[in-house]
Amino acid sequence: MHMQIAAGLRRLGHDAYYFETTSAWPYDPVRNTTVNDSDYALPYLEKVAESFGLGNRWAYRRSYSDKAWFGPSRAKAEELLAQADAVLNVAGATRFAEEGLKIGRLVYFGTDPGHHEIAFARGQKDVRTLVEEHADFITYGENIGNTDCPLPPLPRLRSRTRQAILLDFWQDGTPVKKEFTTVGNWRQTGRDIEFETQTYRWSKHHEFLKFIDLPRQTRQSIELATGLASLSPKERDLLESMGWRLRDAHPFTTDPWRYRDYVRSSRGEFTVAKDLHIRLRSGWFSERSACYLAAGRPVVTQDTGFASFLPTGEGLFSFNTTEEIIAAFDAINSDYERHSRAARAIAEEYFRAETVLEKVIDDLGL
Repeated sequence: MHMQIAAGLRRLGHDAYYFETTSAWPYDPVRNTTVNDSDYALPYLEKVAESFGLGNRWAYRRSYSDKAWFGPSRAKAEELLAQADAVLNVAGATRFAEEGLKIGRLVYFGTDPGHHEIAFARGQKDVRTLVEEHADFITYGENIGNTDCPLPPLPRLRSRTRQAILLDFWQDGTPVKKEFTTVGNWRQTGRDIEFETQTYRWSKHHEFLKFIDLPRQTRQSIELATGLASLSPKERDLLESMGWRLRDAHPFTTDPWRYRDYVRSSRGEFTVAKDLHIRLRSGWFSERSACYLAAGRPVVTQDTGFASFLPTGEGLFSFNTTEEIIAAFDAINSDYERHSRAARAIAEEYFRAETVLEKVIDDLGL
């Protein structure tokens, strides 16, 4: 996601860089834990930036320890941050004030709406401190502000947008797998939040469980790629007994191109959304699902209100019930080529990186 934004801005002719400056300890997938070193993260970033055409346009700051810069010099990196027309803080991941970094115009680029909006409205101190550090706000919650979405927008919201996809990276031919697939965590803890007397859940496993017997009700094979090591024996037994095909996501999600190959190999995507997005109707749409569409793979995904601005019924289907899922599978499989073309057409019209990012820049007045 980050690289498609940076590379997309470059394609528009902007002097764009990708900086990794978060103060969180980096995750090392080889050791399968967060670590207090950059032995994995630094060479990984260099390799990935090069593969996206950003070979000399990246920087890494060891913010969690000695604050050393890698990539450009410290003076060059800090000058770019201070003088940039905009610094897009993706997901609010970096606390620049805490890190003592001077920023000209800091823009919060919200990719997972709901949690920060609610926490800010409730006056949660750490979130208010983060939010007030920013001059402007962008959100993937395209439905925020409409009558059917009760989420309070963050202050100074300048742009409601969607995922920026480099379409040529995803173009592909016929899928080699018969399964509809998806990639993601089964269970995530510690992010549930209360809003107007209701508790909204973050982990997707709650939604998968609502449709746990789906494979028994359809002839369409469904594969869930997740961290198999994180599944308990009971959870794995349940999924397999209900007919879910399971794939360990770890080997192919440590590299963006192997991840891309998995998406492109799939017949389509079947997935669920977070309870937070579903009941609050944020309109959030998955970056992963947008990539399936760009590969010409039809998508069947849970309704979050995105049908207000994306076409559904051909190539893309939203659902609330098992019956709607089965109907979507039947429609797609009755004329797969038509729905594959429709999926790609949706990506071309609604998710093309150059189009999406040009509107964001216009919304920011740049």
